[in-house]
Amino acid sequence: MHSGHHEKTQVALASLLAAAFLTAGKFIVGILTNSLGIISEALHSGLDLVATGMTLWAVRIADRPADEEHRYGHGKFENLSALGETVLLLIVCLWVVYEAIQRLFFRAEIEITPSVWAFAVVITSVIVDIWRAHHLHEAAEKYASQALEADALHFSSDIWSSLVVLLGLICVLFAKQLDWPWLIHADAIAALVVAGLVSIVCLRLGIRAVDALTDRTSRSLTTLVGDSAARVAGVEAVRDIRVRHSGAGIFADMTVLVPRELGLAQAHEVATNVTTAIQNQLPGADVVVHVEPVARQDEDLITAVRALAASLGLAVHDVQVFSGPEGNTVELHVEVNPELNLDQAHDLASRLESTIKSDLPGIESVLTHIEPDGAASPENRKAGEARVGLESFHRAIADFGQVSGTSMNGHQLVTRQTPQGVSLTFHLHLDGNLPIGKAHEISRNLESYLHRRFPELSRIVIHIEPHPSGDGTSSPEDQPSSA
Repeated sequence: MHSGHHEKTQVALASLLAAAFLTAGKFIVGILTNSLGIISEALHSGLDLVATGMTLWAVRIADRPADEEHRYGHGKFENLSALGETVLLLIVCLWVVYEAIQRLFFRAEIEITPSVWAFAVVITSVIVDIWRAHHLHEAAEKYASQALEADALHFSSDIWSSLVVLLGLICVLFAKQLDWPWLIHADAIAALVVAGLVSIVCLRLGIRAVDALTDRTSRSLTTLVGDSAARVAGVEAVRDIRVRHSGAGIFADMTVLVPRELGLAQAHEVATNVTTAIQNQLPGADVVVHVEPVARQDEDLITAVRALAASLGLAVHDVQVFSGPEGNTVELHVEVNPELNLDQAHDLASRLESTIKSDLPGIESVLTHIEPDGAASPENRKAGEARVGLESFHRAIADFGQVSGTSMNGHQLVTRQTPQGVSLTFHLHLDGNLPIGKAHEISRNLESYLHRRFPELSRIVIHIEPHPSGDGTSSPEDQPSSA
């Protein structure tokens, strides 16, 4: 950074000294020869001197690091310098056009005396402009400096304007030698051509400077940033892309949509990869990525259920989806804070059930098994293929309640035959004032009891909930069913 700043400063300083030399030489020769073309070139070079001074000032400030008052750095000073240079050049163009019109139509008696010095200073100007335009262009490309690029473009146009002035001087010389008085106007016409060329450069510089200062960005650059981000693995879509220039620097920010099942660490990794991909295309760019979770188009139901639970701050496991003629049934284990009582835990589970039904089409019913954090059930054992009637499960639940001395009511029993064995799910009413840890312990003991009594059971899901009456009394059993 330091060596680049030094090289840019050296190039700008060399250009400043060259402009000072050319300005002095052109003014002297232009006054001696009374050539408006050379005088306009002298004024042009004088403005070059001011503009190059502004460029030197701008590149020295633009490389300063960001501070409390300039959070995006100081790169805009280069754009401001280019705009100031444009204004100065337009002033010169207006004066030259005015003076040329005066000489062509109102003061045609002005005598022009071209000499060897006039030709020498113009030819020298062309040589010097070629040299500094080349070096400025190299430095501008190397360090992506708009201020140096503006100077390089400016001095490239100076070469052509100097050649036009040289042609005007030659025409004046022929006018005197061959007695062709109409050629005497070639000098003023050359001055008008110079003013036209400079005006074109002014418009180009001014548009670029204003675009940078108003944060206008080309569509191609925005497309490049968007395409680079979209190609990163894990990015579903990219939106709200904003790109701005500040001197040689580029700032880009955007929102990337990632699958909502990704964890925080994975989502951060995707954002880091997006930043790297953009910086590979735009070296040195300052990139800010906002990550937003979204459902994938091909998202399966289990992933969607996990994502909805995570959005409610709930951890789930053992999520199962069963398809039936009336729709899908979801069964899952929900982990809650062990300090909650059954009423509070059941409210959380009910909220999750409602969210799953409302957000996921095709879900007919949801059964949740509530347990304290970290109390996930071990792998259920495999079982045989024997079928057991629902009445036997009802009797077993009632027997367990009598043995344990706990008021409970098992209802909505459902059995399913799976490749691993018989799956049993049911709702169990318990006292709502029980701590969730105690309620879960009862359900776990009941689960173990049922596994011992019915070895053919491969999976048991118990949805515990408080008694509807809130006083521990049992409600009538719902009609049992099987699948």
